[in-house]
Formats: sequence, structure tokens, C-alpha cells
Amino acid sequence: MFDLGQVIEVLSGYRPEWEEHELSHWVIDSRDASAGAIFVALSGERSDGHWFVGDAFANGAVAALVHQDMSSTYPCLDLRDHISAQQIHSMGLPVCLRVENSLIALQEVAQRWRETMSARVIGITGSVGKTTTKELAASVLSRRYRTMKNEGNLNNEIGLPLSLLKVTSKHERVVLEMGFYSVGDIALLCRLAKPHVGVITNIYPVHLERAGTIDNIVHGKGELLEELPAAPDGVAILNLDESRVMETAGRTQARIVTYGLDSNATVRASDVQSLGLNGIRFRLHYRRDTLNVSVPMLGRHSVHNALRAVAVGLVEGLGWQEILEGLQGRKARSQLRLYAVTGPEGSIIVDDTYNASPESAIAALNLLWELDARRRIAVLGDMLELGSYEEQGHRAVGVRACDVADMLVTVGELAHLIAEEASSRGMPIGRIVPCRDRCEAEEFLREEIAEGDVVLIKGSRGLQLDKLVMALEVSN
Repeated sequence: MFDLGQVIEVLSGYRPEWEEHELSHWVIDSRDASAGAIFVALSGERSDGHWFVGDAFANGAVAALVHQDMSSTYPCLDLRDHISAQQIHSMGLPVCLRVENSLIALQEVAQRWRETMSARVIGITGSVGKTTTKELAASVLSRRYRTMKNEGNLNNEIGLPLSLLKVTSKHERVVLEMGFYSVGDIALLCRLAKPHVGVITNIYPVHLERAGTIDNIVHGKGELLEELPAAPDGVAILNLDESRVMETAGRTQARIVTYGLDSNATVRASDVQSLGLNGIRFRLHYRRDTLNVSVPMLGRHSVHNALRAVAVGLVEGLGWQEILEGLQGRKARSQLRLYAVTGPEGSIIVDDTYNASPESAIAALNLLWELDARRRIAVLGDMLELGSYEEQGHRAVGVRACDVADMLVTVGELAHLIAEEASSRGMPIGRIVPCRDRCEAEEFLREEIAEGDVVLIKGSRGLQLDKLVMALEVSN
């Protein structure tokens, strides 16, 4: 990691001649600061990091990036002006480093740090499945390479630079999920991360409320391909089963590798079978090789996640044994977003609460249909940020819920559209239970769930349905 003098040099052009002050880590939450940290004070709608500079220093931070005047309270070095040697040598620690914009300063340092790395970077974007793909790809690559990935949802203009600043000279591969809300987001992240390999999972009307149109989403996701280096160093891994993804293929000079169920895909799956809660089985085809593969991922739709990770492994030179071990290993299992837990009365709860879109909700309902059960209970919450697709998307889920679920429980205001559509399609009103919130849903489910039931719980993160799963889960 850069020491404090190098950070000052990146942001001001002046290299102080002093003993090194090593930095231990970068934080945006003062509570995460400890000895040697550098705190980035960001201004948000509800809070302002500048209020917590003192807390960061008290916890051991040696410096803070700020874009407000803090000189009356703390020692401050203004990097916007010419810095003299006298200023540097008279400066004590901890110190505020005044910049024009602390977020842009964070990005500038991360970009410069990226330029010192020798690791190859794999960037992953898409509407659905990018986090699972990131986890699986990292699991596969780690069978041969020292691999780093961004944690949780550190995938935006703040989280990605923080992730880059955790990469060390020991890392050989870096797998980065890249989030999208509007045109230009992915291009910015690519300028920071400089990926060699780009993976697009799919393109759906998710975050349409912010992006505006599906065309904007297609354009925004395709920015990943535009930023890749030309072949042979650059590789674009694209979903041949998704027409919108393939629309972006002409926007890159990188080598194109396709995956999917289509018989023309470079990496292809056939004969996909669900093994219920034990995962899926399929035949994997690549060039002249055909392998029978079983992986611990729930639902037939998960085959695309597996194919993406396989494609990344092949592109990065791994052999079949390494790739399959990465897909089936404990690390891969522990990071999957969709999994089953034991519920009341020996029931099974399928937890798919990380987030929701119409496409992922329908895929989850398809999984519910594949599972053996006395009753299949679908607990479906609001799907947020769909913009003009809001009503159509919720109603599409209602159509599938009518076909699949023995009982439908909806949570939230928008989810009433799911219930309304299921009812209009013939689902008896007595099998539809609308709930205002997760607490009301929990109260109903505790009374209703019986032995042999399988309960699917899915909704947007804002509803916190993961807390519903935790409330219903029974420890073994």
C-alpha cells in the first residue's frame, strides 16, 4: 500500500522528503479505523464524514482526506495549493489532507495504485447473478492463483476503489463485481480497475428508475467491453442466450468467448437436471471435451453462473480439475447467495433474500417448482427501482406464482400487484395472504408452516426479508 508521502504525491504532485508513514488500511467509517488507517470523509444525504474525523483520529487514523475546512480543529495540509518543504516538516500526525473532492481523491489514489499492480483483473457486471459469478470465479481462480475479490457490495464508485487499495503485490488475479445505476458508471469503474477480462451476465430492466430506459442499461453495461484491451490480452465473456448481451459484442476489440445453452456457445451446457436441494447436474462442452458435472447450486437457472466461472477459468489457463474443484469446493458453497435452512416443524426455507428483480423472482419460483414438498409456499416482497417496468414486472411474477405456489404470501405495497395478478389468473383467494411488512408475514408463517412445506422467501433488500429468514430458522 502507498505510504502517506506517496498519497500526498499522487494528490499534489509534491513528494515529501521524510521518513515513511506506512498506511494500514483505508476506511470511510470512523468506527473501522485503527492504527495507521487513512479516513476518507465523504458527504452523503443523511450524514457527513467530516463530523467523524475526530473519532477516526481517536481510533488510530494517521490522516483524513477532507474537502471541508478543518484547520480550526485539526492540523491541516492543503493539497490544493503549492506545498513547501517547511510545511511538510512542521506537520504533525494525525493530519487532515484538504482536497477539492475527497471521493475523487480516493479514486485518483486507487487508480494510481492499480497502475503499480501486475495482477490480471476480471470485471463482472450484469443485472442478475454478478455477485454469485464473482464468488464462483474467485473460487475457481484461487485453485491456482493468489486471488482477491471485492467483498459484499463494494462494487460502486466508493467500494471499488477501496477494494483496489486492498490488492497487494502478492495477488495474481483480482475479481471485481461492477455495479450499475446509470450510463457512465461502468466506464468510470473500468478506468480505475483496468480489467483484462470482462463478463456480462445478462441485461434486464433492473434499476430502470435511475437508468431511464432499457437502451441506457444496454449501453451502460456495454461500457465494460469498450474499456477492455484488444485481443489477445483482452477477453469478453458473453451470454449467448441473451440477445441484449450479444448486442454489445460489436463494441469491443477484445477476444469474445460465449457461454450458454445455445449449441453455438464456446462454453456450453446441455442436459441440465435439478437435484433439488443437492444442486444441479449437467453436461459441460468445450471444444472436443465433454464432462458430466454436478455443482451445489440450487435451480436449473444456476447453470449460467457455473458456465461463467468455467469460462473465466479456461480463459485464465486453468485445467478441468482445478475448475471443477473451484466450483464444488467449500469456498464456493459458503459464498452462494441462494441456500436452504431448516424452518419451523421441520420445514425447509429457501433463502433468496439478497435482492429481487422480476427475472430472478421467476427463476426462484422455477426452483420452488423443482423441489419436492407437501406444499410450496412463496413469500414474495416488493421489487424496487423498476421504474416504468414496475407494474408489468410484478404482474409477470404473479403469473408464475399462480402456476407454482400452493400458497402465496406477499410483503409490501408493490407486492399486492403480484397477489392481484395471481388471483386474476385463477389462484383461489384463500391461498393468497397479503402482509404489510415482514413482521406480519412472520406472525402468519409461524402459525401456518407445517412439516414437509418448502418456503421460498424473496424480495428487494430494502424489505430486510433476510431478518424474516433468521426469525424462522431453527438451529439444528
